[in-house]
Amino acid sequence: MPFFDDTDLVFSYSRRQALGDGVLVDVTAMAREAAFRYPVAVTRAVWDGVVTPDDEGRASGQSEAGRLWDVLTLLRVAIRRSKGPAQTLEFHVLVVERETSRRTVTLKAVCGPDDDGSPCITTMLPHED
Repeated sequence: MPFFDDTDLVFSYSRRQALGDGVLVDVTAMAREAAFRYPVAVTRAVWDGVVTPDDEGRASGQSEAGRLWDVLTLLRVAIRRSKGPAQTLEFHVLVVERETSRRTVTLKAVCGPDDDGSPCITTMLPHED
């Protein structure tokens, strides 16, 4: 007998709902340009804290498109360097805040099932799940 059956389900939150609510941001279009075959999303925390530059970052030439491209490129490099298949992978991104300020951010990518069971990738901060 399974530990949980359908009658024990209290709450379900689908990937589609998370995308619709803005909890996840769909970046699949750019991910496809970066040679990803699966749909890719980032959490709102990654979007707001890593991908979106503040005013000083914008003034020094940073953009959402450029930062997202960097995140996807570094994820692709980490995937290629990984030893064998894995569901979870940590990687690091150097974020330029302004011309003289940089910070390294650790991100976590999880490859898991989409709502229909097909593979998808979600990139998040290490403490997120």
